[in-house]
Amino acid sequence: MAWNEPGGGKDPWGGNRNDQGPPDIDEALKKLKEKLSGFGGKGGGNGGASLKSILPIGLVVLGIIWGLLGVYQVDATEEAVVLRLGKYDSTQTEGLHWNPPFFDSVITVAVSEERQYSTRGLMLTQDENIVEVALSVQYNVASAKDFVLSINGPVESLEQATDSALRHVVGSTGLDGVISTEREQVANATEVKLQDLLDLYSSGIRIVKINIEDARPPNEVKAAYDDVIKAREDLERLVNEAQAYSNGIIPEARGEAQRLREEAQGYMSQVVSKSEGEANRFKALLKEYEKAPEVTRERLYIDAIEQVMIDSTKILLDTEGGNNMLYLPLDKLVQQGNGGALKGAETNNQLINRVANEVIEKLQRNSEQSQGERRR
Repeated sequence: MAWNEPGGGKDPWGGNRNDQGPPDIDEALKKLKEKLSGFGGKGGGNGGASLKSILPIGLVVLGIIWGLLGVYQVDATEEAVVLRLGKYDSTQTEGLHWNPPFFDSVITVAVSEERQYSTRGLMLTQDENIVEVALSVQYNVASAKDFVLSINGPVESLEQATDSALRHVVGSTGLDGVISTEREQVANATEVKLQDLLDLYSSGIRIVKINIEDARPPNEVKAAYDDVIKAREDLERLVNEAQAYSNGIIPEARGEAQRLREEAQGYMSQVVSKSEGEANRFKALLKEYEKAPEVTRERLYIDAIEQVMIDSTKILLDTEGGNNMLYLPLDKLVQQGNGGALKGAETNNQLINRVANEVIEKLQRNSEQSQGERRR
């Protein structure tokens, strides 16, 4: 019969179900002690001897458990910072490691993982304009020891240092530079400034890249700034058009100037050469004049008359010793020559030259006759 069935039986504490009183605690403890002492030998034995035999086994089991608790694995992308009794001991790299539990604490840090932090805020530029800048910071852990031990809250420190570096750079740059023309320079300068601050804090953080995702004026003044941007674009367009016009005009003007310089140089050479030739001819003529002045003078006169007659169409001759003048209409003679009155295929210039030569010969004969008469 089960102990808890009605009608009697003993309960597990050795009492009688019919007994309505509470079980005897001392007796129950005594029975439990006897059962525990039965593990040490047969038929009861000494209880103290049994506890001494169990104690080494328990210590060995605890030692094994304690040893297993100290085994840990470090991945290739991680480093483990070991603290012994709260003080830095070493930094473990990739592999299987063991450190005594309860004495050492191990903090694992992912050093190869590239992390990202983003921020956005309003700040003042150098020309006292408000600009809203949004940027992202890509970073990783360069020193696991510094990242864990040097500063309290490295990520919070990174956020505050980023805000400080960005405000410093933006405060040294004009609005146009931050928004458009110098955005890349602002990002690079912020990266350098931020890394200097993190190195000063010994944070163990290395900045990989800073990207300015957005930079614009506040919404309240965006419309006015759009007008400024449009005006600047118009200015750049006009400047480019003027530059293109200048690039077309200047080479042409330079070419024209070069042509004029070359023509002037040629004219100068021509005039100089002609002048030198005239001077040399005059020197040669002067020598001949010194030898025979009368003949040379007469020859010069005849040459001059020849040049005049060539360009003349009408000639009037004054005969010496009379009042009549001889009129030679060379133009009429030329017209008659063109009409077939003159023989041959003489041209106008040839005809004029021929008539002029005849006149000159007549003048020479008259001059010789006059000189002969004067000699008599």
